[in-house]
Amino acid sequence: MKRRELKKTINYLCGELYAECVAMVQYHKVSSFDDVENIMRSILLMQNDLVCRLSHVEPGSTKLFFKKIREDMISRTDDIVEQLKNIA
Repeated sequence: MKRRELKKTINYLCGELYAECVAMVQYHKVSSFDDVENIMRSILLMQNDLVCRLSHVEPGSTKLFFKKIREDMISRTDDIVEQLKNIA
């Protein structure tokens, strides 16, 4: 996957997660808006971190670099989805 495609994927994924948070606040009874706000903040931090890391690729073993970014994206997304499930 090219760097530009990976950036688009990260932006799309984070946009969808953020929209899910907004929908949760609008359509479900949430006990604490602070929890949702913290999740939204973590989504934005994840997006900024991953895109920033992609903008400055370390020379050398680029395969390992991109593999690590994909693994981080998947694990952090799983964590956010779990947090959303626990709130609902």
